[in-house]
Amino acid sequence: MDTSILSQLATHFLAHPLAGVAILALVPPLLAAALGFLLRFSSGASAEPAERESAPTEREVVPEPETVPIAAEPERAPEPEPAVEPARLRDRLRRTSDALVGRVASLFNGRSLDADTLEELEAVLMAADLGVRTADDLLERVRRDAGEAAAVEALLREAMLEKLRSVELAPGTHLDTEAVPHVILVLGVNGAGKTTTIGKLAARHVALGRQVILGAGDTFRAAATEQLETWGERAGCDVIAGRAGGDPSAVAFDTVQAAAARGADVAIIDTAGRLQTKKPLMEELGKLVRVVKKCQEGAPHEILLVLDANTGQNALSQAKLFAEVAPLTGLILTKLDGTAKGGVIVGLADELGVPVKHVGVGEAVEDLRDFSAEEFVDALFG
Repeated sequence: MDTSILSQLATHFLAHPLAGVAILALVPPLLAAALGFLLRFSSGASAEPAERESAPTEREVVPEPETVPIAAEPERAPEPEPAVEPARLRDRLRRTSDALVGRVASLFNGRSLDADTLEELEAVLMAADLGVRTADDLLERVRRDAGEAAAVEALLREAMLEKLRSVELAPGTHLDTEAVPHVILVLGVNGAGKTTTIGKLAARHVALGRQVILGAGDTFRAAATEQLETWGERAGCDVIAGRAGGDPSAVAFDTVQAAAARGADVAIIDTAGRLQTKKPLMEELGKLVRVVKKCQEGAPHEILLVLDANTGQNALSQAKLFAEVAPLTGLILTKLDGTAKGGVIVGLADELGVPVKHVGVGEAVEDLRDFSAEEFVDALFG
């Protein structure tokens, strides 16, 4: 502090002693207040950083908005493929229709019914593989009842329908069974489509919820067993097979026994594709039928003969010879979609009298169709 200021204060105190005393009295409390203020200031300044270090201010946490899960759209079931309609029988029988009905229509187009046209009609009927007996019968009906050319086609239609109705089964009975297991023997020559027909027949029974066992009785053709096993896999059927070249009757016996033991509903047994001209082989077929009869009472419940429609009138001779060995219960005509000789079915009905169970008009399972006389004739005549 400057000395001049001190000297002035001293002079002031001396001149006014009472004021000096008052000032001196105030000095101690003022100093105490100042000292207290300094102490509080210094302690507060040092405590604030420590407090901030020990308890840092928390950041305000803003809660994230709650995510509401979006419900997943339910998976749409794949749309079923549209069912493929079976080909019209009319389309599948077109070649036979053209060879028979088409030629008849052309023959009488603008012509009268006379000896010449009747002779030409006879040739048309013979060429359609109806068989001699059936062709002669149809021709005689035309001579007797037609009266005029315009009536010939309708008369032939009614006559054929009458013959075919005599060998058709009641609708819905083509796959009926009689026992458990229901035993079916399938006969036919090589190349007739026998093994393929068995596979399709098995698939149709399986589609009805039946358990089916197949017997590979064509032991003389290795490919037949392999083919039947392939069809068994497709249809979900067990296949009983023997050794190559083994006894077909043993396979038939094992098949019936296995079907009974496993509770199968149907047993279908393939047989060797014998040529009907080989008498020893046909006799062996007779043995197989006898073995099956001994294996189960009432068996076989069906003996079906598969015929290739392409063979025409030869199919009729085959059927007659097979019928001598085994009591046929039904016929199956195959390959009708690829031949002009489908008229043989009328000759078979007329001469043999054995029910026609199925007709094959293509490669698919559904192309093995239940035979209907009216449907067949409608397809021929359009």
